[in-house]
Amino acid sequence: MHTEIDGRALVLKLEYLQRSGSFKLRGALNGLLTGSPTDHVVAASGGNHGLGVATAAALLDMAATVFVPESVPAMKARYIEAAGARLIRHGSTVAEAAEAASEFAAQPGHRFVHPYDDAAVVAGQGTLGVEIVEDAPEVDSVVVAAGGGGLAAGTALAIGDRTTVTVEPTNCRAVHDGLAAGTPVDSPVDSIAASALGASRIGELPLAVLRGHDVESLLVSDEQLLSARDRLWEELRIAVEPAAAAPLAAWLAGQVPGGMPCLVICGANADWKAQ
Repeated sequence: MHTEIDGRALVLKLEYLQRSGSFKLRGALNGLLTGSPTDHVVAASGGNHGLGVATAAALLDMAATVFVPESVPAMKARYIEAAGARLIRHGSTVAEAAEAASEFAAQPGHRFVHPYDDAAVVAGQGTLGVEIVEDAPEVDSVVVAAGGGGLAAGTALAIGDRTTVTVEPTNCRAVHDGLAAGTPVDSPVDSIAASALGASRIGELPLAVLRGHDVESLLVSDEQLLSARDRLWEELRIAVEPAAAAPLAAWLAGQVPGGMPCLVICGANADWKAQ
């Protein structure tokens, strides 16, 4: 989608229109289609990856169990169950839910689908970048919200010599800290966008990919996220969750490089009745 905000041109990639409400369906489908055969898939998620796996499993007639932290937004939990998956709440963080999910997936006939540290999932997310290049070749940077780095890595692999720009909340910055350290490190998880961007550390695979490409890492405040989310609605009638507004928040702050960026609007799984 080509548009203007504040008199400046930009391109938006509207991933919130995906069947599962976010780009996560891309990686989930590719992970299920290319992985080892299984009857039962298992995921751990703050919400969107779990919903992507649940939706993909339903499309492929597989059973699915999704582990989420106790803090999962109610709407995301409802949607995961409505897609046909069994929902298990465990722990206070996605990392704790993932540990339980990995143990559960160790039983015969089950397979764990990692939300970002998985080659097939990363490649699936990269289809987004392929479409951007095909539809808007004039784009010189692609701006994505980042959690564990899967979308950023897939994008970097797909967009050639264009710049991949990652945007994270100041207090939810696993990709930023991993890139700075050159290795995955534990990072804080404290943001209005934590249900979508709440990885406590970048994945090994995404970090290896990003270190080999032109990547710029940016941080924004929760206040900037909410302001950008509101502007998406007020000016373009795009209703999304806070995490999806991260690219616009960085762009509005003048942080995004290049003359023609594409901002990926990644998901809309927010509980509007609670706001």
